[in-house]
Amino acid sequence: MGFSHIRAQEAAHAVLENALTHDKLAQAYLFVGPSGVGKQSTALSLARARLCEVRPGEGCGSCEVEKRIDDGTHPDVRIFTPRDEGNRNLQVEFVREELLPLTKFAPFEARATFLIFPEADVSFPVQHAESANALLKTLEEPRPAVHFLLLSERPDRLLPTIRSRCQRVRFSPLPADVLEDILAAHDVPAESRAPAIALCGGRADRALELAEEDLAVRMLDVAVAVDRAVGERKGGTLLELCESLARDEHRDIALESLSLYYRDVAAAALEVPDEQLAFRHRAELIRERARTLAPAVAAERVAAIAELGEALERNANPQVALEGLFFGMS
Repeated sequence: MGFSHIRAQEAAHAVLENALTHDKLAQAYLFVGPSGVGKQSTALSLARARLCEVRPGEGCGSCEVEKRIDDGTHPDVRIFTPRDEGNRNLQVEFVREELLPLTKFAPFEARATFLIFPEADVSFPVQHAESANALLKTLEEPRPAVHFLLLSERPDRLLPTIRSRCQRVRFSPLPADVLEDILAAHDVPAESRAPAIALCGGRADRALELAEEDLAVRMLDVAVAVDRAVGERKGGTLLELCESLARDEHRDIALESLSLYYRDVAAAALEVPDEQLAFRHRAELIRERARTLAPAVAAERVAAIAELGEALERNANPQVALEGLFFGMS
């Protein structure tokens, strides 16, 4: 079975397949890449391939060992997620009292043990160095058959000393055709897929979230409404949009939609083919807008939206910041 069921990560899988073939798995790996692209599925597949007794190094997909790994009942394959409360980082007491003793006695019944840490940068952030240093001690003195798999979207939030002890494996955002297949398999209507794919950043989990209740479609409609109000200089409508967006939990997605919309307008004005537009399903609308908005102006608006995002990250007043952006564009 191997990694064949996980799509679009051939480079990452080639590294791991080579290690399995030559029986040279690293003690610790750092899987780096966005969420929803197959990092955890790859981690479990690596464990299945290594521990499978029918086809060692490849995995058969049906033996008892692999079924127990899939069910989460195999003692030598453990997943440690961040806490549900507080900053979600794993406490140093947990690392010392639960994790460290485990690594001293593993493996328990298989030829190796795999300890998987989804969101490792959340579990062991650099600002909570006690837990991170406790983990580091284990990484520095590993048992030969214990493998650590750290999964991270933001590896820079891990201690440099932890990163240096791990072999890095990069995972890429998923291409549009793979995301299309995933959304179709989840019965997402065809008309809802394109905007979700455009906004998801190559992440299947986010694409599904954006497709739920047509969130991506609605946010693109908001972006078009903002642009129309800006173009028509409707001050009252712009104030209403500012007020509504300021308290909208999906404000960031709406602003991202607006940014992508203006990117598409600039691209269309430069005669980029429809298939290269983010919102290619609305190509006619975008090309019509491109006839009345210069690409340089559209590009300036993309930059202004980025500056607004930075201001909001610095806790700027959302409504005031939005008013500055929208009225500055009109």
